[in-house]
Amino acid sequence: MRSALVLLAALVLCASASGASAPKGGPQVAALFRGIPQHGVVLGRSTAPVTLVEFADLQCPYCARWERNVLPEIVGKYVRPGKVRLVFSGVTFIGPASLTAFRTVLAAGMQNRLWNVVELLYLNQGAENSGWITSPFLRRIGAAVPGLDVDALMQARSSAAVERQRASAEELAQGVGVYETPFFAVGRTNRSLRPLAVKALTPGAIEPVLDELLH
Repeated sequence: MRSALVLLAALVLCASASGASAPKGGPQVAALFRGIPQHGVVLGRSTAPVTLVEFADLQCPYCARWERNVLPEIVGKYVRPGKVRLVFSGVTFIGPASLTAFRTVLAAGMQNRLWNVVELLYLNQGAENSGWITSPFLRRIGAAVPGLDVDALMQARSSAAVERQRASAEELAQGVGVYETPFFAVGRTNRSLRPLAVKALTPGAIEPVLDELLH
């Protein structure tokens, strides 16, 4: 009995040391997006009258703060009722790992789970360029998303379809003039978008703009 307990303790310590635990926030993220349509990089109904594009680097700590503190309120108040649709457009200012993460979320978008993976990455974000974005870590993130085929996710990251989307996002960021993250563009759906640099990472910094467009 004692040897079995020692073995169990050793296995727990090994799992902890390897970082093999489940990522934080899986059930909360699933609940946040449950029932809201996703299509590729888009979250929300196609009939939503306003579109908000989020330009973000998945290693950016300020983007993570936005996702934790502001996104849930925007989703609950504007996206879930069908008033606003969100579009994720990644940028990779910080380093090569940002590109790896962005390719992964685009691959998740092929299964209409991009926003779940984005939110989980931010909730479990490590320090910039510290090596936290690894294949085992990304697999654990994928496994925490209900209905996501993790093997297909990892395979699709290097696909031509993902590369086309990455190039399109880069072109959009250049066209809008993104110079920091997070950065936004907003407008009536299917019309021209205007750049929006948010000065504070609070709901009050962006909700007046959305309300104005909705009236």
